[in-house]
Amino acid sequence: MPTMPISQRGPKTSPKHPSELAWQASVMALCCYFASSWILGAQPQSEVFYKTETLPIPDGVVLEAGGLQWMGDDTLAVSTRLGDIYMVQGALETDLANIQFQPFASGLHEVLGLARQGDWLYCIQRCELTRMKDEDGDGRADLFETVSDGWGITGDYHEYAFSSKFDADGSIWVVLCLTGSFTSEIDYRGWCLRIDAEGNMIPTCSGIRSPGGIGMNPLGDMFYTDKQGVWNGTCGLKHLKPGGFMGNPSGNRWYELTNAMGPRPQEPTSGSRMHLEADKIPELVPTAVYFPYNKMGQSASGIICDQTEGRFGPFQGQMLVCDQTHSTVMRVDLEQVNGVYQGACFPFLSGYDSGNLSVEFAPDGSLFVGGTDRGWGARGGKPYALQRTRWTGETPFEIHSMKALPQGFELTFTQPVDPESARQTESYQLQSYTYIYQSSYGSPEVDGSQPAITAIEVSDDGLKVRLIIDQLQIGHVHELKCVGIQSAQDAHKLINNQAYYTLNEIPRELL
Repeated sequence: MPTMPISQRGPKTSPKHPSELAWQASVMALCCYFASSWILGAQPQSEVFYKTETLPIPDGVVLEAGGLQWMGDDTLAVSTRLGDIYMVQGALETDLANIQFQPFASGLHEVLGLARQGDWLYCIQRCELTRMKDEDGDGRADLFETVSDGWGITGDYHEYAFSSKFDADGSIWVVLCLTGSFTSEIDYRGWCLRIDAEGNMIPTCSGIRSPGGIGMNPLGDMFYTDKQGVWNGTCGLKHLKPGGFMGNPSGNRWYELTNAMGPRPQEPTSGSRMHLEADKIPELVPTAVYFPYNKMGQSASGIICDQTEGRFGPFQGQMLVCDQTHSTVMRVDLEQVNGVYQGACFPFLSGYDSGNLSVEFAPDGSLFVGGTDRGWGARGGKPYALQRTRWTGETPFEIHSMKALPQGFELTFTQPVDPESARQTESYQLQSYTYIYQSSYGSPEVDGSQPAITAIEVSDDGLKVRLIIDQLQIGHVHELKCVGIQSAQDAHKLINNQAYYTLNEIPRELL
């Protein structure tokens, strides 16, 4: 690994992205901004359950937080879109005035991911995976090493790169945005790459459009968020299955550069449905969870798995996913059915100050959230923010999880439900729909239906409800609203009564 100051490395160059596509991308960004401005912001969850505090940012520090990494000793590393890395010391202090920002590195290129290994801090730049450390103990990095730079970069501002934490094999996964988020003008744009412990670059998945974050589930399987756009009817959480095709063929030209992935997948048919194309294209990995547009957000981003062992509430093992436009944190409950990932997403935390982009748990279970509006605007209203959210110890009344059954769904709640309200069919509103899988931008909800609930079973402890319905639709979002459910103890309504389950497979038998 060559050692070399970042400032001395020359950028890779290639022909500029076509001006007409750049213009189209700018128009779409403005459309997202104006669309979000018409939507009334959701109210934050009551501080009875989760309390969010804003960390004071020193004057002159533009903290558009792209990556977060807990460093121990009460210190959080924060990288920025502008290429700086700060050590936030005293990040868990009760008195916010005691928090200090220490510059650690600067002059980097839009750092959207951090990971730690021993004395080294790894960061993803647009052009490379870099590692750095402080050798002389003055609090600033003085040794920088290129770990891998095996992909291309142009001058296009959409060519983001996001990186994961280390996986069980010691590799970091990198997801690369397309050029202009529409085409792949330089090698491996629109791909996922793994960088192993020796710095080798391994092409791993194709078919990416515009990632917003990457992270692992409790089993160590990797997922990323992708934005609504061409070949993406809405935003989604996608499983980065090695050798898989995520759905956007714009970058598939780079199969000619590698034999790590097998043959180039068949081109999907524009105007079809993803589940129908997956039957024809074995490499195509169905979107694990769709985030219905506007209902759940407009720009899915950072990912973290709750492995706090209950220090952040009753959602151990679930994925928390940010939305940059709506300034929210959503919950995702995943399961594997017939070997395919699918599951439900739920509204969770809202009211953050800026556009949530990065998330990190501290050892005490505090959730740190970094935000930027990036010029697009976000419900939070501020250009950037760094905030921490703590669970108060009080359990909110929520839909905890939603699982698929051969003939319906099983809901689990965080508190026992009132059996009488739970047994009434009018307590539920259920519909299903899917999205057009197409080369055009986005999709409306299509192929809608309203499945009927034919039977309801409530468990003796009141924590589970089974809904038997007359039709399950593969490839559809099943949108459920539990409008009449009340808690058994105090007749409270659910804090969030919506669940959106993406059904890729129907279980073969009841467990």
